[in-house]
Amino acid sequence: MKTSLFRPAIAFLFVALAVGVHNKVLAQRGAFNWAKDGYQYFSAGRNGGIDELDTRDSSKRTTVISKAMLTPAGKSTLGISGFKFSEDNSKVMIFTNTKRVWRYNTRGDYWVYDINAKTLKQLGIGKPESSLMFAKFSPDGSKAAYVSEHNIFVEDLASGNIKQLTFEGEKKLINGTFDWVYEEELECRDGFRWSPDSKLIAYWQIDARKIKNYLMLNTTDSIYPYTVPVEYPVAGEDPSSCKLGVVDINSAKTTWMDIPGDNVQHYIPRMEWTTNSNEIILEQLNRAQNESKLFIANAGSGAAQLIHDEISDTWIDSWRRDPIGWSWLKDGKSFTWESEKDGWNHVYRITTTGKETLITKGDYDVISLNCIDETGGYLYFTASPDNATQKYLYRVKLNGSSKAPERVTPKDLPGTHEYVVSPNGKVALHTFSNSYTPYETEIVSLPENKHISGQHIALKTDAKNKPVFFKVKTVDGVEMDGWMVKPTHFDSTKKYPVVFYVYSEPAGATVTDTYGATRNGEYIGNMADDGYIYISLDNRGTPAPKGTAWRKAIYKNIGIVNIRDQAMGAKEILKWPYVDSSRVAVHGWSGGGSCTLNLLFQYPEIYKTGISVAAVGWQLNYDNIYQERYMGVPTDDAGRAPFIKGSPITYAKNLRGNLLYMHGTGDDNVHYRNAEQLINALIKYNRPFQLMSYPNRSHGIYEGEGTSLFLRTIFTQYLKEHCPPGPR
Repeated sequence: MKTSLFRPAIAFLFVALAVGVHNKVLAQRGAFNWAKDGYQYFSAGRNGGIDELDTRDSSKRTTVISKAMLTPAGKSTLGISGFKFSEDNSKVMIFTNTKRVWRYNTRGDYWVYDINAKTLKQLGIGKPESSLMFAKFSPDGSKAAYVSEHNIFVEDLASGNIKQLTFEGEKKLINGTFDWVYEEELECRDGFRWSPDSKLIAYWQIDARKIKNYLMLNTTDSIYPYTVPVEYPVAGEDPSSCKLGVVDINSAKTTWMDIPGDNVQHYIPRMEWTTNSNEIILEQLNRAQNESKLFIANAGSGAAQLIHDEISDTWIDSWRRDPIGWSWLKDGKSFTWESEKDGWNHVYRITTTGKETLITKGDYDVISLNCIDETGGYLYFTASPDNATQKYLYRVKLNGSSKAPERVTPKDLPGTHEYVVSPNGKVALHTFSNSYTPYETEIVSLPENKHISGQHIALKTDAKNKPVFFKVKTVDGVEMDGWMVKPTHFDSTKKYPVVFYVYSEPAGATVTDTYGATRNGEYIGNMADDGYIYISLDNRGTPAPKGTAWRKAIYKNIGIVNIRDQAMGAKEILKWPYVDSSRVAVHGWSGGGSCTLNLLFQYPEIYKTGISVAAVGWQLNYDNIYQERYMGVPTDDAGRAPFIKGSPITYAKNLRGNLLYMHGTGDDNVHYRNAEQLINALIKYNRPFQLMSYPNRSHGIYEGEGTSLFLRTIFTQYLKEHCPPGPR
């Protein structure tokens, strides 16, 4: 239920990829690779190869892997979807010919170019085309391991010999990667890890054989329709069984880790090797996701020791943590860990014996951890203590002695700042934007934040009709952040229609001071030029850096707390003299689509027109990991009650205004069943509405020629017809 979050994120992604940077996840996918010295980095070259660039001199660019090196005999040059170097930089692995798995292209072909031998070889010869996943070099650079068709293989790079390490893998018994729900809701994709000594591989095994298939119907790709099965555990259904194994690459023998607790009633969202080759560290979540345990398991015996335990009254946001890697400190006996247990998201240092030290202190949230500079003795992170819509870089002493964080980002650039810090902690790729300044990227030195190369970042001075950020306080005493884009030729003596953009759920915030966040990508034309006031509010429950109480207020109340906050905020806005209360529209996608329906149905006196896309109409339809995290585990009538109370279909009989509902029939995330249940409810209560179904389109409704333009056309026409633009 996260599609509505993609618009502001996509803007940053496109710009970041253009300059070869983004964040740690993109780095691991191969958008760029830092060189070991921390000043240079590798990037896909302009001429089909790989270049090395120097952060200190933007004119310095050296081709290290040429196009010719990546051209197999008798074939076209390999397209670079991702790349990674071996530890000694003697080999480079190329990811190419990729195919989509659920949301991302995570399977494809892998080739290895040996710089010394000057040879280019494909991995997995004999395996199906584009079937390899998450290939990675062994730490010693002599081998590569990968997943193909749900099993793990290891390949000797010198001889090309391939050895199968797991054998029972099939569509629903998955080794080294994950099922749909783990990938979607816990951000888990790459499911195996090399040991530091290159002798063992630790991996997840997901057993989804007891998970019922959700059968989607494909009626477009053949004369006879056929079903597309997806193992999809809905709320209230048991999750897939999960366990961890360590396989010896010589004997292909797996030792299973003996983690306390039922394999079905717990999740394992994170796992990594410690700093030695006989131990793995892992996080285990109970099914309700309100207890997080950290274990260290012996790779030889499987015995596991609990080193840390945390319990919450609501839920623990483990899914937000980086699923790849572990933030070990150089002593090899301690690591950093984030927790909200004191009411704010803070960073702690935890030892392998369970001793913990608070590093960040104060009434503010750590938004993201950017760098551990042990040489300098500092921890760098992003936060925004004074304005929840923005983001800046701060640092504190790594030993926890800082009483307050030190701001690194200059104070003359209000907005949102992203930093990709080099391994040495001395330089960073710094990206800035705000609601009226497009993304700009430079390379800076740390901690001075001094410009080295790239764009000279500056606020846009000629921006017209800048978005206005404001706060609104409701009758319940809830103060929300919001942004507003006024009509281009605004006249305060006139009244204008208002269109609210909503998401409202814990997966994302909409009120961010970032470029593109205030634009409506579904609208053809310019809403401000056409005479609309465009507004978004962030209610309680959205992941703004406002403390745990703000974010967790929505627990077991999705569809209630967020809806009332939005409606009461709108009620205050309707008191503004230039807002036309007879022309009020709301729109959203996915979770925002659910919010749109609930606002129309629960507060029909406020919202006159709604456009809802791909909404969860009945919360018990949605997957267990997401919905149970925020609403509890619905094992009986009492447990199901909050789900039903927060579902739009419960209130469908109250529709009085205009509703346009859109959904893809091939949506594997929010299934089309939600649309048909909503349709039935509206028919039952004789509530006319307009429906637009998109045959065999997924959750993003973009597949097929003309689809996106058609959706935008329908959206724009409906809004103009039922909520006419312009002053009155």
